[in-house]
Amino acid sequence: MNFLSQLTGSFSMPAAENPTVAMVEAAYRHHGLDWRYLNCEVPPESLAAAVAGAKAMGWAGFNCSLPHKVAVIDQLDELGQSARLMGAVNCAVPRGGQWIGENTDGKGFLSSLQELVDPAGMRVALFGAGGAARAISVELALAGAERMTIINRGQRGRELTDLLNGDVKQQSSGDFSAEFVTWSGDYRVSPDTDIVINATSIGLSPNIEDRLALDIDSLTESMIVADVIPNPPQTNLIRDAASRGCRVLDGLGMLVNQGVTGIEYWSGIRPEATVMRAKLEEIFAG
Repeated sequence: MNFLSQLTGSFSMPAAENPTVAMVEAAYRHHGLDWRYLNCEVPPESLAAAVAGAKAMGWAGFNCSLPHKVAVIDQLDELGQSARLMGAVNCAVPRGGQWIGENTDGKGFLSSLQELVDPAGMRVALFGAGGAARAISVELALAGAERMTIINRGQRGRELTDLLNGDVKQQSSGDFSAEFVTWSGDYRVSPDTDIVINATSIGLSPNIEDRLALDIDSLTESMIVADVIPNPPQTNLIRDAASRGCRVLDGLGMLVNQGVTGIEYWSGIRPEATVMRAKLEEIFAG
């Protein structure tokens, strides 16, 4: 008999509203793993101690969410390719005696998108320039997207565009380019756009009535429209795009698939995504 469970978890602040623990533990149960996922609220000044504790206790890995995605890098030995380009980590993985920082945010979105389309050669309009936008844009560029328009109101949009046209372009698999557009008024999507992505927090609960400053009439049936907001899954953007005949991708797909990738990193097992999504749908149904 073995009474020693394998530990994984998350370090963030605040932590109470993070549903990842329910999703991940549903996967552990489904696959018969005696594993646990601990959702830990860790203030910035305690991050180093928390990471040292996870290492000392033999954790199989951990996630980092806000505000630790950059600060945690100093506690790790190496970074994966996309995490290095983004300068942010949300998943730490022990490999070969070292702790490696990965970023599964963009990978989760990419996996979700690939259920509908291969982004290679695609033209993308992306709203936002924060952590989610950074992760998604880097992964799409590495996956062969052809052109990306970063739509943002501030300096971060210019900085992200410079990153994409610099280090990321050098490592991308295709003839990639990015452009920055200052977001002012209701943005009209170019008719040759293939994929439209909201990578902002607009529409996130409790502000569920908020709408992206987007001219809905500029969306066409040929476009895929994605939202990173998991709560609620059916944002106004998703509803509006569906009413225009677009194929849509809700934020649960990104959340589930980043969890799938993390569990696979830690355990070597590819977990059943439908089990994880079902658990989130049960939670958000209320």
